Amino acid sequence: MTDKLEILAPAGDEERLHAAVDFGADAVYLGGTAFGMRAAPKNFSGTAFGDAVKFCHERGVKVYLTCNTLPRNSDIPDFEPFIRQAEQWGVDAAIVADVGLMSLVKKYTPDLPIHMSTQTGIVNYVTANTLYNMGAKRVILARELSLEEVAEIRAKTPPGLEIEVFVHGAMCVAFSGRCLLSSYLVNRDANRGQCAQPCRWGYHLMEEKREGQFFPVFEDEKGTYILNSKDMCMIDHIDKLAEAGVTSLKIEGRAKSAYYVSVITNAYRQAADIYAKNPENFLLPDYVREEVFKVSHRDYCTGFFFGHPSECRQYYSDSGYIRSWDVCAVIDRCENGRIFAEQRNKFSVGDVTEILAPGKKPVKYTVTEIVNAEGECVEDTRHAAMKFSMPNTADIDFPPHSIIRKQAN
Repeated sequence: MTDKLEILAPAGDEERLHAAVDFGADAVYLGGTAFGMRAAPKNFSGTAFGDAVKFCHERGVKVYLTCNTLPRNSDIPDFEPFIRQAEQWGVDAAIVADVGLMSLVKKYTPDLPIHMSTQTGIVNYVTANTLYNMGAKRVILARELSLEEVAEIRAKTPPGLEIEVFVHGAMCVAFSGRCLLSSYLVNRDANRGQCAQPCRWGYHLMEEKREGQFFPVFEDEKGTYILNSKDMCMIDHIDKLAEAGVTSLKIEGRAKSAYYVSVITNAYRQAADIYAKNPENFLLPDYVREEVFKVSHRDYCTGFFFGHPSECRQYYSDSGYIRSWDVCAVIDRCENGRIFAEQRNKFSVGDVTEILAPGKKPVKYTVTEIVNAEGECVEDTRHAAMKFSMPNTADIDFPPHSIIRKQAN
């Protein structure tokens, strides 16, 4: 059993980095402008990378650098300056998928810990032990493993080898993210961080000659989403993950919003803390469980952790997200009986909202007054990023970056 579960959150840019740290991440994973599996987010470059590491370390948060693409020959010469600079900035580990890059990390930055990515496809203890003997400090297991298989890997590997698993977020229809659909269809290489997510597109399937073989395809005029995986959610099973010997709980979503990062990091932080206080009688409060439904998500399932997910493999109706809550504003400070905040989406006097502070239960708040930066009473926050204040009727000193949200119309 793991002594302390690490909450590992995604950081696609500075705003999402701050969200992860504010809401309780023990560590973040982020990318530079090369060698990472997410090319779409802004990522970090130049001095911003060094500033991000400094910001995290000042708050006791570790930083793991994603170098988990499958690089081509032309990419290799750029890796030495990239990884040497990352070490100078103070990253705590490099996440790699390619054994060649692993050897280069050991060559150029021998003191930098190595985490082997889920893209490596680690599904057994022999591979985990081999990578450990090659110098890996941590293995990020394939998402296709059951809890029993994870526990066996833990039991048959050295205690010094850390084990990380994905516990929340989007799942890929391909094994451990190794997919060629995007390359074939739109010439964007998923294994170099450029996936166009064609698994989320609608398709029409026609079988011409296989008599007697029936394919359960449900479609309408828009086609069917035969490759569209549901999202993973293990918030109810923190105890089982700990008992299997997992070191780190990884949240997917470097391309997701800062609101998503805040809420999901906060939920898993609270769940892990509740487990740590009473591991023999772990009981997740409803308000923590409900948090994962207050971000944009697809239907949830538990992936392969409890065996083959026959009951929840794919979602055929559409590829859209369920979005039942909107973030209204982010709090700057509370003083003199008022809440000072910055708008994210329009809301109005009379709206019933919630305020979410790190590590706390959401607080219901009814908007009775809105005062803009000029001191004028207004009926709503219609201007983007407008500064405003409201009376602090909750009488709680909400910390900076607490979130004001409301149910979507």
